[in-house]
Amino acid sequence: MRNKILLLGSGELGRELVIAMQRLGQYVIAVDNYENAPAMQVAHEFEVINMLDGSELDRVVAKYKPDFIVPEVESIRTERFYEYEKQGFTVIPSAKAANFTMNRKAIRDMAAIDLGVKTAKYKYATSFEELKKGVEFAGIPCVVKPLMSSSGKGQSVIRTVADIEKAWNYALEGSRGDLMEVIVEAFIDFDYEITLLTLTQNNGNTLFCPPIGHRQERGDYQESWQPMTMDAIHLKEAEEIANKVTKSLGGSGIWGVEFFIGKQGVYFSELSPRPHDTGMVTLAGTQNFTEFELHARAILGIPVIDISLISNGASAVVLASKENNNFPTFNGLNEASKFPNTSFTIFGKPATRPYRRMAVALAYGKEDTSYLVERAKEVAAKIQVN
Repeated sequence: MRNKILLLGSGELGRELVIAMQRLGQYVIAVDNYENAPAMQVAHEFEVINMLDGSELDRVVAKYKPDFIVPEVESIRTERFYEYEKQGFTVIPSAKAANFTMNRKAIRDMAAIDLGVKTAKYKYATSFEELKKGVEFAGIPCVVKPLMSSSGKGQSVIRTVADIEKAWNYALEGSRGDLMEVIVEAFIDFDYEITLLTLTQNNGNTLFCPPIGHRQERGDYQESWQPMTMDAIHLKEAEEIANKVTKSLGGSGIWGVEFFIGKQGVYFSELSPRPHDTGMVTLAGTQNFTEFELHARAILGIPVIDISLISNGASAVVLASKENNNFPTFNGLNEASKFPNTSFTIFGKPATRPYRRMAVALAYGKEDTSYLVERAKEVAAKIQVN
């Protein structure tokens, strides 16, 4: 059972997926738009292309004839996936899922209009004037996001009328690909937000990981913890929504389904059809399988019978503070290693920029997750990126 995996996107999440695939004896070709991307460093082969160039995507698919095409980022010409499926290739989790979830407009309309799932009220805007009308509809405060972006890039909160133009410019700067459109959402008065890692399988048995709580800054996660303590009724509702949305999109794999939980109940936010950044907490050994191992097994059709919580855990990111186009160095690893029941993972990114995620610190144990978050932050604080 040696399959050829074409991985489209080679960041830190892709890197961990390659490692999980290799442990199952698979052959991986890692693709991204820059050399020495993290996943390329552990894959069998790699390609550097602009994944928004459909002809380049076609060339790579024709060259390798993969058993599975696995998208790991948003900036891909995902409409080509439908043609690949017609040609007999397997797209993970499916061409529809990859195409819809790479664009917030498609997935939001499907959830809110087609499936009747509760979301924040929203409008789209392709110009500054349309954004102003959208803000008037949503009310202040509200949230503005590019329709295509990753890791919270381009996302901001409008708190006054003076913020609208700044939010428009920031959203366009953070947009990935060539789609110059944003979504403006009413601000939900939520108590907390979760990621519900959802595993869909070829045998039809959908499983859920214990919910993951997380905190964001600049639209990007800073810490995550598992499990997130929450009302059983709210968790059941989130599982039902996640099941409904993933079944509508089709295919097998791990999904990062995001929700806001507040006094008015559960609100669907968005989802990713692949391992989720907040799910890096599973690298701390919180579950019997990491999210990457779950994704690999679902892709290959290896059944997972159950997902069990083994330990409480937390993660905290290590960020770069400046730009450096050479491979960065890391100081403080010896000091970071002195905390019991902790570990860290260096991603191996070849360049830095302010706030770029370069490593993650992990903590695990029987202690309360709030304690473990502080412990993970202590470890992360010891690591300096130069």
